[in-house]
Amino acid sequence: MFEFAHTEYLWFLWVVPLMLAVFLAVRYNRKSAIRKFGDPGLLALLMPLASSRRHVFKFLLFLFALVFIILSLAGPRFGSRLEEVKREGIEIIIALDVSNSMLAEDIRPNRLEGSKMAVSRLAGNLRNDRIGLIVFAGDAYVQVPITTDYGAFRMILDNVSTDIVPVQGTAIGRAIEMAMRSFTGESSASKVLVIISDGEDHEDDPVKAAALAREDGITIHTIGMGRPEGAPIPAGGRGESQFLTDQDGNTVITRLDEATLREIASAGGGLYIRAGASGAGLDIIMDEIGEMEKAGFGELQYTEFEERFQYMAAIALLLLLLDFFIPERKNKWLSSISLFKENQK
Repeated sequence: MFEFAHTEYLWFLWVVPLMLAVFLAVRYNRKSAIRKFGDPGLLALLMPLASSRRHVFKFLLFLFALVFIILSLAGPRFGSRLEEVKREGIEIIIALDVSNSMLAEDIRPNRLEGSKMAVSRLAGNLRNDRIGLIVFAGDAYVQVPITTDYGAFRMILDNVSTDIVPVQGTAIGRAIEMAMRSFTGESSASKVLVIISDGEDHEDDPVKAAALAREDGITIHTIGMGRPEGAPIPAGGRGESQFLTDQDGNTVITRLDEATLREIASAGGGLYIRAGASGAGLDIIMDEIGEMEKAGFGELQYTEFEERFQYMAAIALLLLLLDFFIPERKNKWLSSISLFKENQK
């Protein structure tokens, strides 16, 4: 596996075509000036030791040396082998409600965006644990399988919206069943499911599903997003002045169903936390998770990267030495064996 350790230095390669363009422009202007000064053939006889080819060759040597210097600074390296790396941690799956009711703004900027920001902070603080993401509304879907690639997890999380699940509703039970199938079966690591939802309009039996998950060794925590008094749902998304209405034209009010979320957490052997203004309550749950027993697991990855910048630096040094020792003018004593001998008339 090949990669650059510091890809930001590769942006300096834009200097190379810029320098080449400047060199060609200067060379063109120089030739134009010589033509105005006199006949080029006559001037060549008057300056027998001058060599335009050497000037071009020395510039190309310098240009290629600059390219290899930039490549050296970028830190080229090869992964020597693929091997199993041992880690110790737990497995966490986040089940995130993406139904339309999560657009309510009783939590700023809204329930869904507040949840995403809290989960993103959680992923940024993980080290050896595995994490996965399930989104659900009227149905449940795996968005990120169990992984230790926290960067990819956060990137996918950023793109989660209420449009990602075509069927509306709040099928928490299906999300729990999906999570039970998504945990690594052969791993002995502790398994935790964190459900983030307003708990409203559940279409199945989430409490029964939570009890079955608990029997399977999965601890379930729930986080309630919203307030019991409720809030209207923006019709066009966050920031819109219009709200969803029912068939009679009345504004739909979505309320936090704390009772259901408490029952789910109780059946799953976990905690229920209501999200506050300062966050979604994940910090409290993560403190609880931190006390759980961790287990070792392995994953394949490239290790022992071997640095190869020294080869690029050596080539750059060689080119610069050649540029230094090759004179711009011909040597009258070595002109008979010069590699740059020009035909003279």
